[in-house]
Amino acid sequence: MTDATSIGIHPTAIVDPKAEIDAGVTIGPYCVIEANVCIGKNCWLGPHVHIAPGVRIGAGCRVFTGAVLGSIPQDLKFEGEETMLEIGERTTIREFATLNRGTKDHWKTTIGSDCLLMAYSHVAHDCSIGDHCILANSVNLAGHVVIEGWASIGGMVPVHQFVRIGQHSFVGGGYRVVKDVPPYILAVGDPMAFGGLNSVGLSRRGFPEATLTVLKRAYRLLYKSRLNVSQAVQRIREECELIPEVQNILAFIEKSERGIIR
Repeated sequence: MTDATSIGIHPTAIVDPKAEIDAGVTIGPYCVIEANVCIGKNCWLGPHVHIAPGVRIGAGCRVFTGAVLGSIPQDLKFEGEETMLEIGERTTIREFATLNRGTKDHWKTTIGSDCLLMAYSHVAHDCSIGDHCILANSVNLAGHVVIEGWASIGGMVPVHQFVRIGQHSFVGGGYRVVKDVPPYILAVGDPMAFGGLNSVGLSRRGFPEATLTVLKRAYRLLYKSRLNVSQAVQRIREECELIPEVQNILAFIEKSERGIIR
């Protein structure tokens, strides 16, 4: 542990001496920090936070009241193997969120940098969340879910195990996600369906209008042409400019195991 004079530990907190805590960290009242934990510079932990073994937290993160990080997976196949939860830099984890570590399938659960996980959100074992992602209140991810960078999920959304959610997509609140959500789109409804391009989000992030035009053309072929997925993919290859974003869509579809939303 770093010299205690460079960190602020509330006298009611319990911190294992084997935990590695960097300079500038604040640990609030009644926190429990177990062994085999690494907390990066200038992190802030609010009251009653529990950090279990195997957690690695990057610099500048904030963890609010009652969050539990690195608890063992809720998976009957888990056999006590030593696994990890890795969190990037500047990520905010709000009240009572629960993040489980991995199993021997992937050995770790990963959360990127600059993410926001709102109150009561749950990230199960072996999930992978990219940078700049937002999980709104009470989003529940089952095991092995992959969320690519800049994706956002509205409140109260359950996500089925092994689902993939593409980069820069937005999932509306209150809906179930049981199939893969391709990149750059809005996903809404029950059953979940394509709701158009995420034009507002993409524009805010600096995507040029020419790129949006190509993406709209690609998704018209995929979702509005009455072609099946294989036929639509072939038409996209033939008729659309294969800019990097279109290539991302095609690669996402090729890798889909659960199938994409319709």
